[in-house]
Amino acid sequence: MDHQRERLLRRGDYIWGSFLKPERVDGYVVGVNPGDRSDVLGRFPFSESSVDDAVEMATRGFQTWRRVSRVERAKAVRRFRDLVNKTSERFAVLITRETGKPLWEARQEVIASVRSVDLLLEEGLQLLEPKILNEREARSDFRPRGVVGILAPYNLPLLLPTLHIMAALLAGNTVVFKPSKFTPGVGQSIAELMDRCRLPRGTFGLVQGSGTSVGQKLATQSGLDALLFSGSFGTAMAIRRATFERPELPTLYQCGGKGAAIVVGGCDLERAVYEVMIGAYLTAGQRHNSTGRVIVTNDVFERFLDQLTRRTGKVNVGYGFEPRCFLGPVISENYRTRYRRYGRALVQRNHAAVLECGNREVEGHRGFYVAPALYVVDHANGHPFLNDEPPGPTALLYRVSDWEEAVALHNRLMYRVSTSLFVAPDHPELAEMIGRLKTGSLNINRGTIGASLRLPAVGLGRSSNGIPAGIDLLRFLSTPRSTLVENRPFDPQQAVPGINWDADDEDESAEVELEPEGF
Repeated sequence: MDHQRERLLRRGDYIWGSFLKPERVDGYVVGVNPGDRSDVLGRFPFSESSVDDAVEMATRGFQTWRRVSRVERAKAVRRFRDLVNKTSERFAVLITRETGKPLWEARQEVIASVRSVDLLLEEGLQLLEPKILNEREARSDFRPRGVVGILAPYNLPLLLPTLHIMAALLAGNTVVFKPSKFTPGVGQSIAELMDRCRLPRGTFGLVQGSGTSVGQKLATQSGLDALLFSGSFGTAMAIRRATFERPELPTLYQCGGKGAAIVVGGCDLERAVYEVMIGAYLTAGQRHNSTGRVIVTNDVFERFLDQLTRRTGKVNVGYGFEPRCFLGPVISENYRTRYRRYGRALVQRNHAAVLECGNREVEGHRGFYVAPALYVVDHANGHPFLNDEPPGPTALLYRVSDWEEAVALHNRLMYRVSTSLFVAPDHPELAEMIGRLKTGSLNINRGTIGASLRLPAVGLGRSSNGIPAGIDLLRFLSTPRSTLVENRPFDPQQAVPGINWDADDEDESAEVELEPEGF
C-alpha cells in the first residue's frame, strides 16, 4: 500500500480555527517510523510562542463555547466520532507508522477511541446533570473550568487524546492539545478532523513540539484553568515543581508505572500464562498498565515459568505491517538503550536472566527492535527492583511462599495502577485476598491492560495523584456551583438575637451635647 510510506503535509499548529506555521521556529520534531527508519513522515516545526497564542485564543473562544448548550456540544462530538469512523484505516496506518505497533493493534485502538466517545455521550453526560432540591429553590450545576491543556503520550496516540479532548469539550471547556513528539502525525490528523467539526473559533487548538520546550511552556502557561498529563512520573514531578506557585491549578497526573500480576496455585494456569504474556509484551511493553511484575506462589512457580518462557520464545517480533506480527519495535533508540541497560542492572545485582534484554534484527527493516525479556528476581537479596518501571517488553518474576506473602510483596510496589489476580474462583481465601490488595484496579483472572472507562479507578502509589479517569473526567473538568434563591419577603420577626433590629430609630438619631474639651 502506497499510503504506508506517504510523506505527511506539515500544516503547523492549529490556532483560532486555522493551521498556522510558526513565524519563528525554535526547533523541529521529526516523525520517523520506529519500525523502519527509512520511512520519514516529515519534519514538524515548533515554536514556544505558539503556546501563548493558542492559550490566548482558547481563552477568547471559551466565552463563546461555554454558552453552547450540552445538546449542541454533543452534536459536535458526534461529528468527530463519525469522522474517525470514516477515516479509521488511515488512522490505523498512521498509528502503526508512528508507534511501530502492529496494524491489527492499531485498528483496535481506533475502535476503542470511537467507543470512548460513545461512552461519554451515552453515560458520561449524565454526570453533568444538575442536582435540584425541589423543596427549596436550590440547585448545583456543573460549570466548565475554562482552558484545558492536554499533554498526550505516544503509546495510545489516538485513544487518550480522543477521550481527554472530547470530555473537555462536552464539559464546556476549550482545549489546547500537544501530542507526543513521537506522534506528530496523529496529532495533526486529530486537528484536521476537529477543523471539519464546525466548532467556534478558539474551541480547539493544537501545538506541536517537544515536551521539554513546548510541553513545559504549556504546563506553566498562566492562562490554563486545568491540565491533563499522561506520561512518566519523572516528567510529572518536573511539571509539579514548575507549577509550584499555582497550587490552585487542577492537574490530572496519569503516570502508570506498569501493573502487576499475582498467580496463586490452583488457578487456570494456561489462562494466567496467556494473560501475563499479552499484558507484558503487547505494545512492546510500553503501555502505562503493561504487566511489569509477576508474583507467583511457590507451588506453581516452576510450571508457570516454564510455560511462560516457552510461549514467549514463540512470539513474532517484526514490522507492524506484517500480518502475523505481535511485538513491534520500541519507540526510539534512547528507549532501546534504557531497556538494555535495565537488563544489565538486573544481572549485575544477581538476578537471573531467563530471556535476556537485547536487540532483535528484522529482515528488510532497520528499526528499534528488541527481544521480549524475562527475569527471575530474588527480592530478598537487598535489590528487589520494586520501585521503578521496567522499560519495554520486560517481565520480572518473583517467587513467594503463599498468597499472603504475594499480597504483602505486591503492596510494597511503588506503582500500582492495576493488578491481575489469577486464582481459582472457589479459593477459600479469595475475599481476603481482594480485601488486602492495595491497587488502582483489580482484574481477577484477566490481564492488567484490561480496563473499563465506565468505572472510576485511581492508580495507587506513584501511578497517579488520586484523580479518577475514564468518563469521570467530565466531573474533574467541571466545577460544581451551588445556587440558593430566596423569594420570600423579609420578615423582621426572623432577625437573629442581639442586633436590635426593631429598636427605636429616634434614640439613635438624638442629638448629643459634648462638653468643651478641657472641662
